[in-house]
Amino acid sequence: MILNIEEKIQNLQIETRPFINGVYCKSIDGRSIPKKSSIDGRELPSLEACNEKDIDFAVKIALETYKNKIWADLEPKEKKRVILKLADLVEDNIEELALLDTIETGRSLKNYYYDSIPKAIEVMRWFAEASDKFFDHAIPPRKNSFATITREPLGVVGLITPWNDPLVVAFWKIVPALLMGNSVVLKPAEQSSYSILKVAQLAIDAGLPKGVLNIVTGYGNEAGKALALHNDVRGIFFTGSTFVGKQILQYAGQSNMKKVGLECGGKSPF
Repeated sequence: MILNIEEKIQNLQIETRPFINGVYCKSIDGRSIPKKSSIDGRELPSLEACNEKDIDFAVKIALETYKNKIWADLEPKEKKRVILKLADLVEDNIEELALLDTIETGRSLKNYYYDSIPKAIEVMRWFAEASDKFFDHAIPPRKNSFATITREPLGVVGLITPWNDPLVVAFWKIVPALLMGNSVVLKPAEQSSYSILKVAQLAIDAGLPKGVLNIVTGYGNEAGKALALHNDVRGIFFTGSTFVGKQILQYAGQSNMKKVGLECGGKSPF
């Protein structure tokens, strides 16, 4: 149970800058997104608004990190160890992360503390434990030949996540991408970016090399669009509205025909 909630909210250290190459940095043109709490309308720290140049910089860092293979060629058991350590650090910081999500989205603190973020931690641990359960395939060969199917990382993967369940959806996308050896550029919803910015530093603390996980903040129609259109991004994975999902498909086709994964809006009661 979290006590002295208002005092703890006042003492939160809120990061609002994009996280690129292992450090928080200012956006190139210094623009910001004003924010108010959904709970009571109080002013919240403004979020940096990344533009196309910021996205290009983040993607270049991610590509450089991927090409140097410091993460991609790491043994699977070592990747698993880093993700499990990150899960432990998220668990250690669950109170702060729950407060960050609550003041941005207006969902109850109890929900984030006891349900949403524990699910996010479970997601990380599940994928980490599953990572060594997938095997390549050998195809029955012709005489004097050998054929095998192997799984290779895409390279730089772009991720765009929604406002309503910030960490669960982010980890659904981030963790499998990292475990496969990809480098990641994530654009969270501008309505709920505080918690994943905190997690970015926790990932470095867990042992993830700098430049493997990059967080770019900003508006979807600017930062998100630039990410989906970038020719060095080999896959774009999006959760959000059907309308924007259709745009993501168009951007993928207009650029390098990158792989696309969409989870679009629906009304399922489950």
